[in-house]
Amino acid sequence: MVLRSSQTFRLAHLSDAHIGPLPRPSLAELFGKRLTGFVNWHNGRHRIHDMDMLAAIVADMRAQGSDHCAMTGDILNIGLRAEFAPAKQWLETLGSPASVSFVPGNHDVYVRSNFSLVANMFGSFMGSDMPGITGVQTGDWPFPYVRKRGPVALIGLSSGVPTAPFLASGRLGRAQIQAFARVLGAPELQNMARVVMIHHPPYLGGARFARGLQDAKSFEAVIREHGADLILHGHNHREQVHFMHGPSSDVPVVGVASASAVPGSAHHLAAYHIYDFAQDKEKWRITGLKRGLKPGERQVHDLGPLTLHR
Repeated sequence: MVLRSSQTFRLAHLSDAHIGPLPRPSLAELFGKRLTGFVNWHNGRHRIHDMDMLAAIVADMRAQGSDHCAMTGDILNIGLRAEFAPAKQWLETLGSPASVSFVPGNHDVYVRSNFSLVANMFGSFMGSDMPGITGVQTGDWPFPYVRKRGPVALIGLSSGVPTAPFLASGRLGRAQIQAFARVLGAPELQNMARVVMIHHPPYLGGARFARGLQDAKSFEAVIREHGADLILHGHNHREQVHFMHGPSSDVPVVGVASASAVPGSAHHLAAYHIYDFAQDKEKWRITGLKRGLKPGERQVHDLGPLTLHR
């Protein structure tokens, strides 16, 4: 257990758990994109995502005494109906729906029929405390949503959309981006630390070709106008730190490695991040810490601080 001041708020961030093993699909379920995803899983992806390691990451996260957990998507693999119940059970290991906020990734909405399942199964982890200023229908759920937790306002966006085989791009859409701007500009949030959660890296060049956020330019324009205090994402299965221009200061944009990945380079190994929020006069002081695997080991370590300023 890490001791900290009672005046701080602690937020844990993890992503891309890819819960396995993959259930056996029916032939009808393997139509279209699911077939390529099924082949990829059996050709090697199943060896990357280790559920015992994921359990160790979650146990370590809970031992750090976080006040809330942000989970930025891809808890499924190819969006089979049978994947949803185990994924929900796993989300519940992170904490209660009131203490865990989830946004879907591209694997969670692998096909269009998954939208309603995401809403029905994961809706309790995406409830908004401010439905009056949010609520454009994206899929089968209103995004963005806002959850007020202590001094922090968690703003959840949905960038996951069904795509053609071999594509993994995301999109927010004009209506969600307009609602996002209204949320960031809401007077009720101006004295809070505004934390944005999205699956895809929301800036130009944040992911390889055909894997990025299609309307990243529009997202960046909203941040330039309204600002934010921290933006969290997953998707690339690696640690990334980027800075986006805000109206008065740069905004850190931080991606986290997959919470279940075992093989790979140091930046791709299973990890999660911890953020402590403390008010410093009229500004928010945010410190970040990395915890996860070191190459060749299966123990969760302190991996050092995150650089949140430049």
